[in-house]
Amino acid sequence: MPLIGSFALLLALALTAYSFLAGILALVREGPSSARLSETARRAGIASFAIVFLAAAVLVTAAFQDNFSIAYIFHHSNRDLPAPYKFAVLWSGQEGSLLFWSLLLSAYGLVLRLRYKTDPRLFAHASVVIAAVQVFFLLLLNFAAHPFAIMQGSLPADGSGLNPLLQYPEMVIHPPMLYLGYVGFTVPFAFALAALIMRYPGEKWIHITRRWTMVTWGLLTCGIFLVMHWAYSVLGWGGYWGWDPVENASFLPWLTGTAFLHSVMMQEKRGMLKTWNMWLIFSTFMLSIFGTFLTRSGVVSSVHAFAQSSIGDWFVAFLGVIFVTCIFFYWKNRSHLLSEHRLESLVSRESSFLFNNLLLLVACFTVLWGTLFPVLSEWVQGTRVTVGPPFFNRVNIPVALLLLLLTAVGPLLAWRRTSAESLKRNFRFPALGALVVAAVLVAFGMRPWKDVSYFYSLMTIALAVMVALTVISEFVRGGRVISGHTGQNLLASMVQLTRRNTRRYGGYIVHFGVIVVVIGFAGSAFNQDKEQEMGFGDKLTIGSYTLVCQSYTQDDNPNYGSEWAVMNVFKGGKQIATLNPERRFYKASQQTSTMPSIRSSVSNDLYVVYEGQNPDTGRPIIRAHLNPLVMWIWVGVWIMIVGTVVAMIPNTAPVRVMAPARVQPAPAGAGD
Repeated sequence: MPLIGSFALLLALALTAYSFLAGILALVREGPSSARLSETARRAGIASFAIVFLAAAVLVTAAFQDNFSIAYIFHHSNRDLPAPYKFAVLWSGQEGSLLFWSLLLSAYGLVLRLRYKTDPRLFAHASVVIAAVQVFFLLLLNFAAHPFAIMQGSLPADGSGLNPLLQYPEMVIHPPMLYLGYVGFTVPFAFALAALIMRYPGEKWIHITRRWTMVTWGLLTCGIFLVMHWAYSVLGWGGYWGWDPVENASFLPWLTGTAFLHSVMMQEKRGMLKTWNMWLIFSTFMLSIFGTFLTRSGVVSSVHAFAQSSIGDWFVAFLGVIFVTCIFFYWKNRSHLLSEHRLESLVSRESSFLFNNLLLLVACFTVLWGTLFPVLSEWVQGTRVTVGPPFFNRVNIPVALLLLLLTAVGPLLAWRRTSAESLKRNFRFPALGALVVAAVLVAFGMRPWKDVSYFYSLMTIALAVMVALTVISEFVRGGRVISGHTGQNLLASMVQLTRRNTRRYGGYIVHFGVIVVVIGFAGSAFNQDKEQEMGFGDKLTIGSYTLVCQSYTQDDNPNYGSEWAVMNVFKGGKQIATLNPERRFYKASQQTSTMPSIRSSVSNDLYVVYEGQNPDTGRPIIRAHLNPLVMWIWVGVWIMIVGTVVAMIPNTAPVRVMAPARVQPAPAGAGD
C-alpha cells in the first residue's frame, strides 16, 4: 500500500509538470499543433486529480487498517481511535495536510478545466498558473514531506494516537473548511494573473471569478469561526480568539479578500482601482501561502501549529517566486491597468469603498506586524519579544468601529457624488436609533467613562444598531417601491427586491450578520470568572448563577480515561441545568485534555471547567466563566453564510406588471 501511494504522488507530479510545460508551449505557439498540445495539457491536469485522489484514499485506508508500517499513520493514529478521527488523520499532521491541500487544489483545477469553453484562452492561461502551484505542493510531498515514509525498525503494535486537542467533532469539518478557503483563492489569483499576462480586455475575468471568490471567502469565514468555536469548546480558557499566530494567519487573507470583494465593484461600475484590485488578489493568495508556511515552519509557537520542520525554506522560496512573477508581469503590462475614471467626491459610494479598503489593510498590516514581531525582534536583538492581545486590540478595535461606521453610511451614498440633503434625509433615522440605544444602555447601568472596554462596547453596540437600521431601511425603501407597483404586501415585495439584485441585498444580509457577530464580541467587556476548590455540596456563585457540586465520577474506555464533576446550576433558587465538566487522559499519546461544559443562552454563557485536583489538599478545582452574548457570534455567522449564498444566486428578471387598459367613454348618442 505505501508503494501505491508513493507511485501515485510521483505520477501526479509528472502529469502536473506536463500540464504546466505543455500548457506554456501551447500558449506561445500558434496553429493546429498548439490546440492539440493545449488539449493534452488540459487532460493531464484532469488526470492529476484522479491520481492525487488515489494517494489520499490510500492514506485514509491505511489509517482505517491500522497500518503502522507507515510512519505518518503511526504518529497520528492508534487502534482505538474512533472512525471519524481516523478519517481526519488525512489532515491532522503535516504530510497529510499537504496531501489534502494538493487534493483540494487539483479538485479546483478539475472544475476549471471542465469549464474551459467559457473562454478557452483565458482558462488555458489560468490552468497553467494552477498547474504551477500544484507542481510546488507535489514537489513537497515527493521530496520534503512524504506521507508514505516507512517506519524504521520493528513494526509497532500500536500508534502514538491523534493529538487530544484534535479529538473533537468540529475538527472533522474545520480543517477542510479552512483549507477550501486557503486553496480556493488560487483560482481568482490564477485568473487575475492570466488576465494580466494576456492583457485581457475589460472586466470579464472578474465576472468569471466572482462566484469563485465569494464561495472561497464564505468557506474561509466558516473555517475561521469553526476554529473559534473549537477553541471555545475544547481549550478550556473561556475565550474564543486569543490573537494566536496561526489564528492570525487565517485572518490575514480574509481581510484582504474582504477588501477585494468590496473594491472590485468599483472596477465593474466605474473602471477604477484596476491596479489596486490586481494587487489585492495577489496579496490574498500570497497571504494564504504565508498562513500555510506559518503553520508548518515552526517560526512561531502555537497550539494550532505542526511541529517544526525544514519545509519552511521551501515556502519562503515559493513566496519569493510568486512575488517576483507578479512584479514582472505587473511592470510589463501596467499600462493595461490604467483607471477609466477618477474619484469625483469624498461623499460618494466610491470613497466609502476606498476608505473601507484602507481600514481593512491597516488591520491586515497590524495583525501581520504583531504576528511576525517575535521573529523580527529575534533577528534584530537576538531576543524573542512576543506581543499579546492588548497590542492587537489597541489598533484593531478602533479600526473595527470605523469600519462599522462606513458600513452604516456606505449604502446611503450614491455613485459619483451625494448631496448633503440626500445624506441627511437617509441618515437621520439610523443615527437617531443608535443614539437612543446608547442612551438606554447608559440608563440601565453601562458606564463607558469608567473603563475603555465599556466605552468600546457601547460604541460597538450603537454602531451595530446604526448598521442594522440602515440595512432594514434599504430593504423597506425598495420594498415599498415594488409594493406600490404590484400591490403585494411589503414582505413579499422585499423578497422580490432581493431576487432582482441578489448580489446587493445578499451583501446587506452579510452586513447584518457581521453586526450580530460584533455585538457578540462587545459582550466580552463584561466577562466574569471565578475559581474555587469544591467538595461535595460546596457552592460557587457567579453572576445570577449558583453552582452546587453534586458528585465527582470517573470512567474508562479504550481510547481515554476521564473524570468529571456533576454540577447542578441554580438561578433564582430554581435548578435550571446540570453541567458535567470533564478532564480526559488519552492512553496512546499519554496526554490530558479539558472538556468544558457550557450552558448557552441568548444573554450569556455559563462556562465551567474541571481543572483537576489541588495537589496539596486533594480537592477538585472548578473554574467558572460567565460570558455575555457569545451565542450572538454563532448566530451571526449563520446569517453571514445565508447572505453569501443569496449573493451567489443569479438575479431574476424584473416582474413586469401590465397597467389595466383605460376604458374610453362612449361618445354621446352611442347606442341610440
